[in-house]
Amino acid sequence: MTIGRRVAAEFVGTAFLALAVVGSGIAAERLCGGNAGLALLANAVATGGALVALILAFGSISGAHFNPVVTLADAWQGGLPRAAILPYVAAQTTGAIAGTALANALFGLPMFLVSHHTRGGIPMFVSEIVATFGLLAIIWGCTRAGSARTPYAVSAYIVGAYWFTPSTSFANPAVTIARALTDTFAGIRPSDVPLFIFAQLLGGGMATVLFAYLQPQPEVVRART
Repeated sequence: MTIGRRVAAEFVGTAFLALAVVGSGIAAERLCGGNAGLALLANAVATGGALVALILAFGSISGAHFNPVVTLADAWQGGLPRAAILPYVAAQTTGAIAGTALANALFGLPMFLVSHHTRGGIPMFVSEIVATFGLLAIIWGCTRAGSARTPYAVSAYIVGAYWFTPSTSFANPAVTIARALTDTFAGIRPSDVPLFIFAQLLGGGMATVLFAYLQPQPEVVRART
């Protein structure tokens, strides 16, 4: 598979992931009559459902990373050529921004709205470490075991993590950046974004180190260039 096709898959897949997160958040906020718990449930289920479909659709093309942390971890462990890191991350970030803009527009809002949704503080920082650690642990544990159920496991984890983390498990730098551009249920204040991204990188790195110890690969399998 050429790098151009893989990057295109990452762009489209991440755009639809952001569309699912933000669009379902707007719909949930409007339809749930002020019930925050019901809105969060709707947002989580919609995101999880879209994610399993997107991983199944694009996994055989690009690996369905849709997340810079996953891309960096995969390259670190030799699964992705380092030359692909920048194109992947650029596609993921621009895709997430495009998906967020589309979600805003579909619901009659300006395409870009700076969020005022505060998500700062130490609990949120730790929450994103935990959320991203768990996500990468699920990915490494399933893929190294050769499980065909990885898309379902990842999606199930995200639905659960929406509820057991106070940050509602962003766990994705590209989507975090994009969510700063929607002043809705799914948004995040721009000043809180750097802390979230640092926490996500830290959590992803910790899980990668752990699984390099728990399930060392007999030999590094290089990705196709």
